[in-house]
Parts: sequence; C-alpha cells; structure tokens
Amino acid sequence: MTSEVVENELEFYSKAEKYWKDVPATVDGMLGGYGHISSIDINSSRKFLQRFLRDGPNRTGTTRALDCGAGIGRITKRLLLPLFKTVDMVDVTEDFLTKAKSYLGEEGRRVRNYFCCGLQDFSPEPNSYDVIWIQWVIGHLTDNHLSDFLKRCRAGLRPNGIVVIKDNMAQEGVIMDDVDSSVCRDLDVVRKIIRRAGLHLLAEERQENFPDEIYHVYTFAMR
Repeated sequence: MTSEVVENELEFYSKAEKYWKDVPATVDGMLGGYGHISSIDINSSRKFLQRFLRDGPNRTGTTRALDCGAGIGRITKRLLLPLFKTVDMVDVTEDFLTKAKSYLGEEGRRVRNYFCCGLQDFSPEPNSYDVIWIQWVIGHLTDNHLSDFLKRCRAGLRPNGIVVIKDNMAQEGVIMDDVDSSVCRDLDVVRKIIRRAGLHLLAEERQENFPDEIYHVYTFAMR
C-alpha cells in the first residue's frame, strides 16, 4: 500500500507538481519519451471504449466526457472529442492546459472546462459525465485519495456512465518512483481500491504491442 512507500504526503504531491512543471508540453513529454506509442494506445482505448457505446439497453451515452490528468489533451483530441459532444479536462499543470488550447485546434471549442487542479482535490460535477477517463495519473494519488476520488467519480456519472482507468501495473506490491514522485501498484491492489470506492468492474484488459521494457498497462471499466 502507498502508506508503506510514501513517507511524507505533502512532499509526495509537491515533488510531483514540480516534476511536471519541467516537462515539455508535447506528446513526447506527456508520454515520458515514448511519444511513438501514442497511436497504439489510442487505437486500443477506442476499441475498448466503443464496446460500451454500442446500441443496447445499458448503452453508455456520448454527451460528455471528463479527461483526468489530461496534460495537453492528447486523449481529449484523439479519443474523446471524436466520440463525445463535449469534454472537460483536469490537470494539475497550468502550462499544459494553456498549451491544450492551441494543440486541440478547432475541435477544442467543444472543450467546456479546463480545470487546473490535483485529482486529490477535484470533485467531478455530480450526475454529469458519460465517461470519466483516468489515464497514467493514479500513481500520483495515495491509496486513500484515489479511493475517495473514485467515489466522487461514481457520483459524477450519468445513468449507464463508466469510469475508466488505464495505467501501469507493477508485478507485485507497490513501487515508488522518486523521479516523478509516483507509485505503481499491482493489479490486486488496484482492484481492492476500486472495490473500496464502491465501484464494480465491468471489463479489464491488458494493453498489447507496447515496448517490452515498460510496465504492463491495463485498462479497467467500472461503474
């Protein structure tokens, strides 16, 4: 659990903010030098998401999505805006959200809100989102803050809405990364936090065709 590896919570968050302030506001910067995997990532995410957007009695709507840890809007631009009428973005780094306004181009007019905030302090508007997408950012939250944030996400869903987490998974336990002040949890720990937040897993999938040297990446859908 993060309580075993995070010695000082305030320092854990402030170091991460400082790290991201120095990261270039580019796709390569968002992906830690792995910009070349962006298309593989987006294509897999689209297939995963579309199974919930297809026709059916419990179909997830396409009115509004929230991109959490949005950075400059890589996921907003290529995954969410093509599928949803409007998108909101939240990120802790103001420079990234400023860059997003030019990066997103004309389609960026359909981004309603740019929230500059850490997820530990952010509350999605209740009953507002069809999809809340949380990618490569849960490692910047302690277990308690992640569980609490997921509870707030649950309240933020519209009928048949889903929360999606896509992130790195450790082989075992919780691993601290001192460089960007984040943790990487194993699958069991993440599943426990999801259950603790009162969410039920609908689907779980391992990302294929990523470089061998990086962590395994999994996508979870829940409501």
